[in-house]
Amino acid sequence: MTVLNYLYQYDLRMLLWCGKSRCNSKFMRWVRLVSRSGDGYLQLLLPIALLVLLPAGGEGFLWLAMSAFMVERPLYFILKNSLKRRRPSDVVPYFSSVVLPSDRFSFPSGHTMAAFLLATLCYLYFGTIALPLYLWACAVGASRVLLGVHFPSDILAGASIGTVIASYSMALFESDGPRFLMSIF
Repeated sequence: MTVLNYLYQYDLRMLLWCGKSRCNSKFMRWVRLVSRSGDGYLQLLLPIALLVLLPAGGEGFLWLAMSAFMVERPLYFILKNSLKRRRPSDVVPYFSSVVLPSDRFSFPSGHTMAAFLLATLCYLYFGTIALPLYLWACAVGASRVLLGVHFPSDILAGASIGTVIASYSMALFESDGPRFLMSIF
């Protein structure tokens, strides 16, 4: 068995194991709500809210977040449309997703990538006070598997890529400050 085949089999087992918990409709309402919270509104509203609430630190964070998402979104589209991994409901017989996915392909999870990008940026910029955002980001990723629109490896890839982009963006921010980020615009 090749490594990729082994990983696919493991991915499939995890997906089906998670799918067993989809029977409880109250639980699935919460899962849908968590998934919707990762649709991008928080990624936009949180930096703006921090700008209003913390004018001194909020402006730098807004520039940092805008710059990081200007890297993340195109990379997400390039990866998703070049790798073209089909969604679980397209490849697993008798498996259906709970929600209609927003696009055609599965890898990587954009919801998870953006959630981990935001959580990591907040942690690196504001410190441990932002750690609860990681719980939210993990919940967003798990919700995508529970809803049947992603394989677990899509979530791991999204979380990893979002974290790397945030870390790299923060390193650039710390080395040159907002001047470098503002020069992009």
